[in-house]
Amino acid sequence: MKNKLIFLCLTLFILTLGACGSKDGGKSGGSKNTNLNFPTASTTGTIYPLGSAMANMWGKKVEGVRVNAQASNGGVDNLNMMKEGEAQIAFATAGIAWEAYNGERGFKDRKYEDLRVIAGLYYNPNQVVVRKDSGIESLKDLKGKRFAPGSVGSTPEVVSSIILPAYGIKYPEDIKENFVGFTEAIDLMRNKQIDGALIQAGLPTAAVTEMISTADGTLIGIEPEVRKELMEKYPWYAEMTIPAGTYDNQKEDVDTLAIKMLLLADASVDDEVIYELTKSFWENLNELESTHAIVKQMKLEDATTELADIPLHDGAKKYYEEKEVLK
Repeated sequence: MKNKLIFLCLTLFILTLGACGSKDGGKSGGSKNTNLNFPTASTTGTIYPLGSAMANMWGKKVEGVRVNAQASNGGVDNLNMMKEGEAQIAFATAGIAWEAYNGERGFKDRKYEDLRVIAGLYYNPNQVVVRKDSGIESLKDLKGKRFAPGSVGSTPEVVSSIILPAYGIKYPEDIKENFVGFTEAIDLMRNKQIDGALIQAGLPTAAVTEMISTADGTLIGIEPEVRKELMEKYPWYAEMTIPAGTYDNQKEDVDTLAIKMLLLADASVDDEVIYELTKSFWENLNELESTHAIVKQMKLEDATTELADIPLHDGAKKYYEEKEVLK
């Protein structure tokens, strides 16, 4: 009986040691199994395929973590989902993220103070596409026209509500609005049911390519004085040129405004999980290059700059300090 008791105690002791020693399970993630919902944007934008590729890469590189990428209506929708606990990581532009973090505009009286940055990625230009036969040569000509500013609550729709008033256009009263996403806007342009649309996504954007090549579309820019006014009022804006030849039959540069795209997380996500996601993202960036040309614009040294004063997630901060991007 005594021997059996000793044997039982030793067995329990070994099992306890095993449980403690295998907490990380020898896995890169260094944590128990974690599921993360990852809303991106519409399927015809830049970041849906990028987000899907990132989720697949993380599934291979970070054991114990499963990331579920999904289509969405874009930045505002994404941050609302994160704020409600329906998502844990997401994409959004710096402007939308600033509004959420500070409780402004669409997030008025409901600050998202637990919003954190994983990485600053690249600049998202505002691309206004109009039908060549619409008579629209400037954004000021959109008054009274049939226009797709973006789906309700999406980043393009918020941007439209900022840019059009700078041209003296009451938003949305002065346009014949169609609140649709990129895919629906393409069809409406082809069917001559709208005169133009605002697309905000990295270059080149599939939706813009489709509108130009199959719907007789052309890009128009934002005039220098309007760019200056908006940059002074909204400091997250930056000037950007869409180079000639980015799209078929685009013979001239198009000057516009752009906003930095951010990869974000809720502060509640485990620091070690975010550390591993950050590390594997930057150290396997070459595996994502086939997804979209925009990946080549992403630089580690830019990951912690121009983040609209939104704090880094502690897990990401740890990685950037190790790489001496932060000191």
